[in-house]
Amino acid sequence: MDGVRLRRWMPAAMTREVLGWWLVTRAGLFLLSISAPLLFNRGTDYPKVWRAWLQWDVWHLNAVAQYGYDNGEPSGAPLAAFFPGFPLLVRIVSWTGIGYVAAGIVVSAVASAVAGIYLARLAQYEFPELRNLGPSAALMWFAAPVGVFLAAGYTEALFCAFAFPAWLAARQGRWARAAIFVALASTVRVSGIFLICALLVEFVTSKKRDWLSLPWLALPAVPVLGFMAYLKQIHGSWFAWQEAQEKGWAREFTWPWTSLVHTFEAASRGHFAGDRSDWTWMFRAELVTLAVGLVLLAWLLWRRSWGEAAWIAATVGAFCTSFWIYSLTRATLLWWPLWIGLAVLAQRKPWLGRLYLALAVPLAAIWAAAFFTGRWSG
Repeated sequence: MDGVRLRRWMPAAMTREVLGWWLVTRAGLFLLSISAPLLFNRGTDYPKVWRAWLQWDVWHLNAVAQYGYDNGEPSGAPLAAFFPGFPLLVRIVSWTGIGYVAAGIVVSAVASAVAGIYLARLAQYEFPELRNLGPSAALMWFAAPVGVFLAAGYTEALFCAFAFPAWLAARQGRWARAAIFVALASTVRVSGIFLICALLVEFVTSKKRDWLSLPWLALPAVPVLGFMAYLKQIHGSWFAWQEAQEKGWAREFTWPWTSLVHTFEAASRGHFAGDRSDWTWMFRAELVTLAVGLVLLAWLLWRRSWGEAAWIAATVGAFCTSFWIYSLTRATLLWWPLWIGLAVLAQRKPWLGRLYLALAVPLAAIWAAAFFTGRWSG
């Protein structure tokens, strides 16, 4: 096979570089999943390698995959809080016989690779004058302090695998394609509702809007309404998912200033019984993340990126109207403008890129070690 034919079958150079960073970071996380329990849990779970990945929401998502929404699970958690897209894929992959935990890891592995590629393409599309920006944005994302949630059986990677190509399509004026991907994202997380709103804002403010494509923008509401109708049938309420969030995770509506007070209290030493330092430090991380989100929102408004600003504002607003702010750290993985913005800074000021990686990589290792040893990690 000559060189021309070979290049035809090989992925583009940018894609190869993105997948290279994906592979390196996945290998590092798997090494941590083996070593962290041995180092910090005295090896009590060895050689049950998959046990390190079975933490927190992985239990609940696996329970939905195994039992569905109307049979419950041993913990009694209100499973209606979780949208069906990810558990459905986990169930399908588990038919190979690898088990539910491994199936969740496989889904997230494939999804994070796809999302990383589309994040790179989106970054390069937005800033074509900056060479090699795409792989840099993907690296920033893969190396995020909370990057372990892109590898574990959580919903973030799958949501991004739909959301990133959706936004690229919207920016290109391909509204039908964007609507289809947003509809898929809406099956994965409640964040899909915010993405629908952002897509509408992007359509209205875009120079590439096509009014003939407007009916397509109703499509993403279909899976959301379908899930609500299903929950109405089995639980008797259209908003059973929200009621489950309130019951299991204290996400009842709270005024932002009250939520902020609660979060500051939770971030203070000695607030939790037994001085749970992992909870205390996670709430401190939430406050830092809130500041990052507000700076990001200001930057997007300054750039007049109205659709992306709507996306960040809706996400931050939702987290700031719960009893307290938590899991906002994980939500940063969904903020493609953040990772593209960091990559732009790294291109224009290389020392900032090196500084980010010098801070992010150790934090990512600490975060992953905390997750793999069962400590609260976001």
